Amino acid sequence: MQIEFKATKRDAQGTGASRRLRRAGQLPGIIYGGAGEALPISLDHNELYHLLRKEVFHSSVLSVDVEGAKESVVLRDTQWHPFKQQVLHIDFQRIDAGQKMHLKVPLHFVGGEASPAVKLGGCMISHTQNEIDVQCLPADLPEFIEVDLSALEAGQSIHVSQLTLPQGVELAQHGEGDPVIATALVTKAAAAAEGEGEGEAA
Repeated sequence: MQIEFKATKRDAQGTGASRRLRRAGQLPGIIYGGAGEALPISLDHNELYHLLRKEVFHSSVLSVDVEGAKESVVLRDTQWHPFKQQVLHIDFQRIDAGQKMHLKVPLHFVGGEASPAVKLGGCMISHTQNEIDVQCLPADLPEFIEVDLSALEAGQSIHVSQLTLPQGVELAQHGEGDPVIATALVTKAAAAAEGEGEGEAA
């Protein structure tokens, strides 16, 4: 189900205007990109604050109702107050249903507790990445990508190339190599127990 929220057009620009909006419980923002011009908007701060706490808000195609005209967008940037729980500004980018888009999608790790690394090896699984950058058409965008850890053995790692991507979704690679997303680390207690076992065997 698509997340939808309302916004109004913002005419007054500048720091003073933004400050007045914030005092009134509004959040200044902008919608840019696509065929349309950059559109300054204001939104309800509390509504957006709660939406930003949902993981899916950061990795989904969103629908903004700007005074009755709906725009399909993705979240691109948020500026937060240095110490208050307050969003100062928010940026959205328009998307085109027929054009591929780039977006970071969260990784959901499953099966770690059942893996040989944890059950038999006494390992701890370290997640070195919690999201990956994908490229796809808006209609194919997954809310998250599942990483199955159930076959992971002690000392092994899972790389980006081992992920099962949904149909129509491809990795948007930056740089060379095949990054690690999870590793089964042998804990000190497990290593010590293994050392004692070897000593007894000798």
